Amino acid sequence: MLDLEQRRVRTERVVARFRDRPFSWTGRRTCLHLARAQMVALGHKPPKMPDLRSALGAKRALAATGHAGIMDLLDSLLPRIAPAGMLIGDLALMEGDDAFDAVVIAAGGKVLGYHGDDLARGLVAIEPVVTQPYKAAWRL
Repeated sequence: MLDLEQRRVRTERVVARFRDRPFSWTGRRTCLHLARAQMVALGHKPPKMPDLRSALGAKRALAATGHAGIMDLLDSLLPRIAPAGMLIGDLALMEGDDAFDAVVIAAGGKVLGYHGDDLARGLVAIEPVVTQPYKAAWRL
C-alpha cells in the first residue's frame, strides 16, 4: 500500500491532467475517465475502457458489463469503505445528473470532480454541504 505522501503525489498528477479541461465525452474527460486514471495511478489494473462518446454510449457500455450502475461497477473492482475513512486519492460516488452519479477523488476535507453546474471549468474542488453527501466510497 502506498503511504500518504505517495498517494498525494500520484493524485496531484492525475488532477493536473484533468484540471482546467472541460468535461467532454468526445475528449475523454468524464468522471469515469478520471476514476480509471486515478485507479491506474494508485497501482490498480482496471479493465480497458470502451470508447465512450456520449452518455448513451456510456450507458450501453455499462449495461454490457452486466452492472446496474457505476456503484456496482466500482464494487466489482475495489473494496468499499466508509466515506469517513477516505484517504487522499480514494474514490467516492455522489449524486450526479440525470444520466449518472458522479465519481470524485478524495482530497482532505473536500473532493475533486466535475460539477454539473460548471462542467466548462473542468475538475473543481467540491465541498459537500449536506450531512451525507456520498453514496459510497472505495479504497485505492
